[in-house]
Amino acid sequence: MIMYYVSISIAIMSSALYHFSQKATPRDVNPPAALLVTYAVAMVLTAGLLYFIPAKKGILTEVRQLNWASYLLAVSIVGLEVGFLLAYRSGWNIGLAAVLVNVAASLVLVPVALLVFKDKLNWVNIAGILTCLVGLIMLNWRR
Repeated sequence: MIMYYVSISIAIMSSALYHFSQKATPRDVNPPAALLVTYAVAMVLTAGLLYFIPAKKGILTEVRQLNWASYLLAVSIVGLEVGFLLAYRSGWNIGLAAVLVNVAASLVLVPVALLVFKDKLNWVNIAGILTCLVGLIMLNWRR
């Protein structure tokens, strides 16, 4: 049960740190150059995680078991990085951009969850989805 809370806490803190770091990246630095450094550090940190979360069957065996999802994840990560970096450079507010993207992505994932992963929705979930839609309208409201 503790991993339930620890894992989501790591995700929340990492997401906040992610957006802070993206917004703080100097405007005059070339985005691919910034990402090269980011991914080099990420690779070292990820390799270090193997000490704490060892590959029981060996790293090569684990890598051989991967499918297309790991490659698609890499594409999505680069898209996120470049998208947010450019969004912040073009003037998006750090809180607004993060909320807008996360809510919109969650709404896009609802049909995927239902059709591909056979997730179920109840009336509380539907009310939450409607609230998110209203929230998106409010976030984009121009006065």
